Amino acid sequence: MKHRTRPAALLPAAALAVGLLLTGCHGSREQAAFTVPDSFDASRDYEITFWAKNDTNKTQTDIYKQAIEDFQALYPNITVTLRLYTDYGDIYNDVITNISTGTTPNVCITYPDHIATYLTGDNVVVPLDGLFTDEKYGLGGSELAFDGPAQNEVMPRFLEECRLNGHYYALPYMRSTEACYVNKDMVEALGFTLPEDTLTWDFIWEVSEAAAATKGADGIYAINGQEVLIPFLYKSTDNMMIQMLRQLNAGYSTASGDVQLFNDTTKDLLLDIAGHTASGAFSTFKISGYPANFLNAGQCIFAVDSTAGATWMGCDAPLVDIDPSEIVEFETAVYPVPQFDPAHPQMISQGPSVCIFNKEDPQEVLASWLFAQYLLTDEVQIAYSQTEGYVPVTEKARSTPEYQDYLSRAGEDDDDHYDIKIQAAQLLLDHPDDTFTTAVFNGSASLRNAAGQLIEDVTKGVRRGQTVDDAFIDQLYTDTAALYHLDSVAANGAAKADLGPLPGTAAALLAALAAAWACILACVVRQAVRARKKVKKE
Repeated sequence: MKHRTRPAALLPAAALAVGLLLTGCHGSREQAAFTVPDSFDASRDYEITFWAKNDTNKTQTDIYKQAIEDFQALYPNITVTLRLYTDYGDIYNDVITNISTGTTPNVCITYPDHIATYLTGDNVVVPLDGLFTDEKYGLGGSELAFDGPAQNEVMPRFLEECRLNGHYYALPYMRSTEACYVNKDMVEALGFTLPEDTLTWDFIWEVSEAAAATKGADGIYAINGQEVLIPFLYKSTDNMMIQMLRQLNAGYSTASGDVQLFNDTTKDLLLDIAGHTASGAFSTFKISGYPANFLNAGQCIFAVDSTAGATWMGCDAPLVDIDPSEIVEFETAVYPVPQFDPAHPQMISQGPSVCIFNKEDPQEVLASWLFAQYLLTDEVQIAYSQTEGYVPVTEKARSTPEYQDYLSRAGEDDDDHYDIKIQAAQLLLDHPDDTFTTAVFNGSASLRNAAGQLIEDVTKGVRRGQTVDDAFIDQLYTDTAALYHLDSVAANGAAKADLGPLPGTAAALLAALAAAWACILACVVRQAVRARKKVKKE
């Protein structure tokens, strides 16, 4: 007679499996720190995964695919599999989930703020210091199969943003800033003249208030003849608050991660924003929608968005998200973000970076590094920067005749050389000493979100008829600090911390797996019971 597994014997094993799934093992799997190999083993085949972000710009997708094809031609033994996301937040959530299961991608385009969180796991992200300087395979190394930039050819301020805890953990990929896209026709129709170089906050608010005041008793705004008008619309309220505080030399955070956001200057700014919201002069993307849609429909005068979004801005924009019949003809002007002190402008610089995740095989990591470096070649940098208002992150690419020719042809057409797009990119190129980056540390992403949340909640409060005063702001400070756990932010990521709760999708997946194991256990038990009954009958 064959021995049969008893149901009771299955219970501990199944329970263990379910337990492991439910706990999620939300922390990194222990793995050795990466050491640069002496040489790249070209006799082996490597398969690496590359996660990147793209939304509706098919040209960017084509550039990724072309870069992969060209790289694989140089390294036939390396196969790169591309996975595209429509949102950086989704990339972040999936990376966090995959850290817990040891299935991270090889190469990932993400934000330095997010990388700071990934570092809470041991040896998860590869520090690049040794790779940067390696004579053979480092930046501009002798054994590279392509002409990549040397470290001194990567823009220092962009590279410095990738430095965490004294080590480089990423390469900058693209950088942008914010721009204020202006309906010049409406400004002039209201009796104002746009300044030559810089918009001030006072000017923005004055014009916006004047526009809001044109609303008639019938609900129609005289300035545009429509029922809808949002004179001033801001896409990223995170950046809005961060830049305002920077311009006023007020607190946001220290370089080491001490939170300074909840101060009197922030309160004054929020009360001012509340007043302009109450008059109908101001709103935000999260509340009203994309600034480009309102600008292009003649329903917005000042639309602040990334320079990377320039291809959506203006009546001749190559990319639009509204019906062409809704587009209104107007002259678009492009300015830096509004300033408190025009003589000393301050504008944020930001953008995605490329990090490499650690693997058990150092040769696989080296293959990943080769591909990550390839994304900084002139061919990729120039091609990608031409799709939107990004700028290359290397001086090497910027100084090429090809890129300079591209800039010189602004307005030649409404596609590759769309005037608004090139003007937007030029903002960052023309203000190298006026841009800044925020400190990156474990918790910096939460602090950034909190800064924007303050503006969003004040704006919502006004629209809901709440009284926004000192007491409202004080309570908002308390609630926001608790919501984003800012009282437990680890300065500069020095302390190892839990990666936090699993994203909802991950939790749902683990729950589904647990349920599957439960079903399997039930089936096994039922079969075993039936088998035992059959044996007894025999």
